[in-house]
Amino acid sequence: MSFTLATWNINSVRLRAGLVEKLMREEAPDILCLQECKSPVEKIPREAFEALGYRWMVARGQKGYNGVAIFSKLPMQEARAEDWAQMGHARHIAGQLENGVTIHNFYVPAGGDIPDREQNEKFGQKLDFLTHMRDDFRAAPPEKSILVGDLNIAPREDDVWNHKQLLKIVSHTPIEVDHLAQVMEGGDWVDVTRKDIPEGLLYSWWSYRAKDWDAADKGRRLDHVWATPDIANAAHGSRVLRDARGWEQPSDHAPVFATFDL
Repeated sequence: MSFTLATWNINSVRLRAGLVEKLMREEAPDILCLQECKSPVEKIPREAFEALGYRWMVARGQKGYNGVAIFSKLPMQEARAEDWAQMGHARHIAGQLENGVTIHNFYVPAGGDIPDREQNEKFGQKLDFLTHMRDDFRAAPPEKSILVGDLNIAPREDDVWNHKQLLKIVSHTPIEVDHLAQVMEGGDWVDVTRKDIPEGLLYSWWSYRAKDWDAADKGRRLDHVWATPDIANAAHGSRVLRDARGWEQPSDHAPVFATFDL
C-alpha cells in the first residue's frame, strides 16, 4: 500500500471548508489530518468531503476551539482518543488502516505568551500534555504508527527564522524543545520531515500579524510528521505546501505532506 498523508491546522474547518476542498481537489492526499477544527463533530461539513472521495472520518470536536479530525480515502476505523493531561480538550484522535498502521493526530496546546508555568497556567498545561505523551509512549512503545499534527514547537535552530531571538518565545524555548525531544525518545519516533529534508530553514506557520508574511518570512515549523522506526524508512516525498498560506482567508499554517510505501 502506498498513500500520501497531509497534516494541516485549518483554524476552523467550517469557516475554511472551501480551502479544505481546494486541497482535496488539487493535492488529493489519501489521508488528511486537520487540527483546530473548532467544531462539534456533527457540524463538520463531512458530506462535501465525502463527495471528493473522503468516505472515512474519525474525529473529536468542541464548539469554538480545539478539535481534530482525520479524513481518509482508505478504509479507517477509530483506534483511540485520549484526553492528554486530563484537560477535557479535543486534542487527539487516532485511526487505524486495514494494514494495521495507526495514525495519531495531535493538537498540542499553544502554551500562551509567557514561558513560565508559575506565571502562565497555559504554559504549564502544555508541558504536562507533553509529559503525558512521553509517559504513555514509554509505557507502551508504539509500532507501525505515524504521528502528525500541530505540535506547537519548532525544535531545531533551522525550524525558526531566528534562533537567538526566539529562545525566550513560546514554541522555541529550551524547556519546550526538551519536552518534545523526550516525547520523541519515549516512542522512538523518527522526524520524517527532517529525514527527507535534513538541512535548511523550513517553516509551516507564519503569523497573521505580519503585513506581508511571504516577504518577511518569519516562520516556524510547528507542524510535524513522525513515524516509528519500523515504517520510517518507507516514508519519502516530504514537503510543505507554502502556497496554501497565501490562499484567500487562509489558515496561518500550511499543510505538511509525506508519502508512505507500506
